[in-house]
Amino acid sequence: MKAIWYETQGAASDVLTLGERTEAVPGPGEVAVTVQASGVNPSDVKMRGGARGPMAVPLQIPHSDGAGIIKAVGEGVDPARLGERVWLFSAAYKRSGGTCAEVCVLPAGHAVPLPDQVSVKAGAALGIPAMTAHRALFCDGGVAGKTVLVTGGAGAVGHSAIQIAKWAGAEKIITTVSSAAKAAIAMAAGADHVINYRQQDVVEAVLADTQGAGADHIVEVELGGNLAQSAQMIAEHGTIAWYGSESAREPVFAAYPLMFRNVTLQGIFLYAITPEQRASAIADITSALEAGLLRPLIDSVWPLEDTVKAHERVESGERSGAVIVQPGGG
Repeated sequence: MKAIWYETQGAASDVLTLGERTEAVPGPGEVAVTVQASGVNPSDVKMRGGARGPMAVPLQIPHSDGAGIIKAVGEGVDPARLGERVWLFSAAYKRSGGTCAEVCVLPAGHAVPLPDQVSVKAGAALGIPAMTAHRALFCDGGVAGKTVLVTGGAGAVGHSAIQIAKWAGAEKIITTVSSAAKAAIAMAAGADHVINYRQQDVVEAVLADTQGAGADHIVEVELGGNLAQSAQMIAEHGTIAWYGSESAREPVFAAYPLMFRNVTLQGIFLYAITPEQRASAIADITSALEAGLLRPLIDSVWPLEDTVKAHERVESGERSGAVIVQPGGG
């Protein structure tokens, strides 16, 4: 099979190799999937670059997310799944065979039925973005009837969080963006109020929009960089669910103002969620997809031979939505 892989960490143009690999065979509890679309996430490029620690395996076919069709099943997997359209998650986490190949073998539970009306490109954009967004929204019981603030509403996770929050019955969804174009994306996703943080005072805008009460729940893309602001606009008994802190990896903050309002800081790391949390995310994402209320945003699509460019697109910080590689072309 054709695949992309790397054996050392470094810049995409230095370490990614395109070539032929032996096609893996599914073992007990596994499925083999013909990959039609492979999602490139920030965690994929950070692992390849070495920012997430050393390699867990000697040779890595990258990318955790993808979508395609089950072509073979291992022992213990229902043969009726053959030919099933599926979206994939966590394919490359501590495993050598990610989705950036014509065929990917992974645990059967990590290949989720993809509704007929959802494209494989959209399916490849679900794993990390939608499941991270779901966990960030439901980590304290859910957001029905609450005011939710999503920072970075035009990003892959933020875009999913707006849509899932709307599906889950949030009363009001506020989001932050950096441009008029991204504001349009966030509004189309279902945000009720969009704040351009380059032109507006975010704290002032959120407090004005909530009559001074603040947001009940914040889905936070950048904990360290935004915590001083978030501390001023989180409501009593609110939760700040964060899934990134790149600009300040060791944040320093005033603890007592948050403690006095019984605020929860909840880190979100998709790979460490429980089986029950994972099952809940899959069920809710499926329901939102079937209802037509979750529509992943696609930034760009690249052929397998341009995987380096796809990684560079993610690293550029200029994308809006998911970057997709198509191992089979077409």
